[in-house]
Amino acid sequence: MRRLSTLLSIALILCACGHRNAAQETEEEKVWPLGFNTDTLFVKESKVASGEVFSKLFTRLGMSGQDAQRLVYACDSTFDVRKLRAGNKVDAYYCGDTLAPVLRYVVYERDRINSTVFKCYDSIAVWNVAKQVDTVRKYTDVTISSSLWNDMIAAGASPLLILELADVYAWTVDFFGLHEGDRFRAFYRQRVVEDEVIDIQGIDFAQYTRGADTLYAIRYDQGDNGNKYWNQKGESMRKAFLKAPLKFTRISSKFSYHRVHPIHGVVRPHTAVDYAAPSGTPVHALGDGVVLSAGRGSGGAGNMIKIRHNSVYTTGYLHLRGFAKGIKAGTRVQQGQVIGYVGMTGSATGPHLDFRVWKNGTPVDPLKLESPSAEPIKKENLPALDSLYRQYKAEMASYGN
Repeated sequence: MRRLSTLLSIALILCACGHRNAAQETEEEKVWPLGFNTDTLFVKESKVASGEVFSKLFTRLGMSGQDAQRLVYACDSTFDVRKLRAGNKVDAYYCGDTLAPVLRYVVYERDRINSTVFKCYDSIAVWNVAKQVDTVRKYTDVTISSSLWNDMIAAGASPLLILELADVYAWTVDFFGLHEGDRFRAFYRQRVVEDEVIDIQGIDFAQYTRGADTLYAIRYDQGDNGNKYWNQKGESMRKAFLKAPLKFTRISSKFSYHRVHPIHGVVRPHTAVDYAAPSGTPVHALGDGVVLSAGRGSGGAGNMIKIRHNSVYTTGYLHLRGFAKGIKAGTRVQQGQVIGYVGMTGSATGPHLDFRVWKNGTPVDPLKLESPSAEPIKKENLPALDSLYRQYKAEMASYGN
């Protein structure tokens, strides 16, 4: 009787799991987005645990150790089992009932677009799937009333657009000094997966207005792997220096020869600009150059990097928590490259970047630094750029002033 009961149980599970022949299954896998019919199964969601290796994950989900090893071999070039990442989502699909679940498939989410599907029974198999990605053209019009972040979100735009605007205008607009009434308008493209914006594919045309001043940015690719943004005159939006070495922080102390030192309480020159930011915030090289030094600075400088950009300008980055990989004396760096991370080493009351600029060896105020333009657009491309400029301006005007 016990054996008969066991056989009946197995039969019921097979029935509930929708046991099909190989031909039927292959046909169905062509239709369903994940490659199998989820309607007949129930799912349990989890995440890869810290320190959890591939075989341990699948035995936890219900596979035998032997089958888990078979699955490792089946992955072959489809999925690198060493790249399993803690915290990534895992959906395990079962048949039967919740008291006696039988694992059928596991879907491992590699990122917001791509997943890997593991078939965990019969002819074990592995394949990759990708969600549909749509590119949508958008228009935004934001006037600053509180902050660019808050006003952009209130206007229905993705926060990712702020980062893109900051990159386009990095050399011409001080994002730490935006004023109430400043206005950004832009045509851009964003990539969307299941109604979620995953990134901004590019800004095609942007207009920044402060009072009577307007700065345009037009995307035009010359095909030389160089600059892609220009103003209406064909001048590069890229300058010799960035406007700031950090993104989206605040200035906690400005350049002054008469500042009261926050630790020592005496009046000392502060020939720098302090940018308050969380510890670990990436610090970027203001421009192309060669690292003069990267190590412990004198006095209260803490971890410090000095970069010589040309025969005239040198920049310094103080109180760093640490240096980016490969940063040492003699290293060539490029504009915008991450060189270190905000910290509070040396004499500092909190995490911040002490940023300094020297012109011909003399300290100058970084906020008043003038930066020459990079190479203009090629003359033969100027008519095409002008045509784009007029086209975008007319389209923007159709949305109102």
